[in-house]
Amino acid sequence: MRPSPKPVPAKGELTAAPQGKSDRLDARMLETLVGYNARRAWLVVSDLFAERMAPYGLKQIDFSVLSLLAHNPGATSRQLCNTLDILPPNLVSLVATLDSRGLIERRPHPHDGRAVGLHLTAAGETLVREAEQAVVQLEADASAKLTAREREALIRLLQKIYL
Repeated sequence: MRPSPKPVPAKGELTAAPQGKSDRLDARMLETLVGYNARRAWLVVSDLFAERMAPYGLKQIDFSVLSLLAHNPGATSRQLCNTLDILPPNLVSLVATLDSRGLIERRPHPHDGRAVGLHLTAAGETLVREAEQAVVQLEADASAKLTAREREALIRLLQKIYL
């Protein structure tokens, strides 16, 4: 006769750890994976980003678009999509939102009559300047356990994966 199965907790339900055992699971296998480690680090940075960017009303993609436009005035939607690896339909609503907030404006592209260049407004320039300073600080805080050299090496290594 087989023993009756133990009840399985519902998704998200916490269970008590057996007596004498830690709540920490053996994650050694996962910790050998680039994706697992990148995701865990991203969660720390992402949470800090959300907290620090809330006063600016910016999500990560909003910040990325505004920062790219600050450093590349007149960039087209196609260029933004290619650089950020996002689909054009996703960018359309984002651009509309940033436009309605008065942070960007559309102007005719100087070299391509069919394209529209995106530019920051004065309000957009002020916002992105302040937000970039906050992001630099939050990145320093999130990576405080790393030396400057380790941080640079980490960035270089991560870029080798996606560039």
